[in-house]
Amino acid sequence: MLRLRSCVLTHLLSSHPAASPLHRLHSAAASPSSAFAVEQYLVDTCGLTRAQALKASTKLSHLKSPTNPDAVLAYLAGLGLSSADIAALVDKDPEFLCAGVERNLAPTVVQLTGLGLSHSQIACLVSLAPAKIRRRSVVSRTHYYLSFFGSSQSFLQAIKRCPRLLSADLENPVKPNVAFLQGCGLGACDISNTCLARPSMLLTNPERLKAMVANAESLGVPRGSGMFRLLLRGGGLLSEENFAARMENLKNTFRWSDAELITAVSKNPMVLKRSKETLERSSKLLISEIGLEPAYVARRPSMLNYSLEGRIRPRYHVLKFLKGNGLLDRDRDYYSAFKVTEKVFVDKYICPHNEVAPHLVEDYAAACRGQVPTNFRFA
Repeated sequence: MLRLRSCVLTHLLSSHPAASPLHRLHSAAASPSSAFAVEQYLVDTCGLTRAQALKASTKLSHLKSPTNPDAVLAYLAGLGLSSADIAALVDKDPEFLCAGVERNLAPTVVQLTGLGLSHSQIACLVSLAPAKIRRRSVVSRTHYYLSFFGSSQSFLQAIKRCPRLLSADLENPVKPNVAFLQGCGLGACDISNTCLARPSMLLTNPERLKAMVANAESLGVPRGSGMFRLLLRGGGLLSEENFAARMENLKNTFRWSDAELITAVSKNPMVLKRSKETLERSSKLLISEIGLEPAYVARRPSMLNYSLEGRIRPRYHVLKFLKGNGLLDRDRDYYSAFKVTEKVFVDKYICPHNEVAPHLVEDYAAACRGQVPTNFRFA
């Protein structure tokens, strides 16, 4: 009997029926077993592994028959979720199988469709936040965020980054935070774009958001400016104490003056998110090994975003080789070589020297793999 029901559901999940999969399922499925084996059902019908099923079954021990789970699975298939999608959903939220299709899921989907979401977008939303979809309040929140972010695509992108948006209280803290940002001189589009990059900003305590703004102002960055928005993203959710500690660490690590520190952070706010260990490695390579001046790095802080081992170190070795052998002007700026794309770097710094340094391509590739030769070779 389990095998028969599994075959029926497998067919439904693979064919994505467009109309009334629930009724077809009821007509195809036989009467439930008197002793419903939840764990086996999760394996045979939902596609979970044995370990996943064992864990999920503890939340479904009250189920006495497959009737409701069958209806839920058929409905999800009708929305367009694949077998893999459904298995992932059930693994994430086993209790979704207990949702009422006619009482809960279907009315919610109808209302979400009325907001302009397609079935495929609703299916994506279900996969991202299954527990939230089981609450009817998801409709009002979706309505607000669709307007706030400006499109269904941006809305889904924000939910992917922060599913908690669908369960947060709009009246506190979401709307007060939006109002505060408006008071800082940001327009609706600026706020939505900033929050799309860091949706959790909408959920932070309003007092902490005010502290973030104070942090930006302490650097001399005016409210409403483009740099202000970048700094909110880079220093998002940092407390005043945390912000001050990270600023002090940056200053000490790169031996910057106060003015150089402000220049660097204003140009690259995301540097505030770098770990202490990463910053120390960057300082060691850029300042101690390559010999760049702290002020030089402060004026070009985007270097701190580049991979040390995948970009900066291999390119430094190439430039050092070229300069040491008279193949490149010794005054050639390092940053200009670090910032270009891989293709441009190879075309500009490696290909022109294929005849006199035929092994340069090979040696550079080895350097990118972390196997830096002691000396790059000539012919």
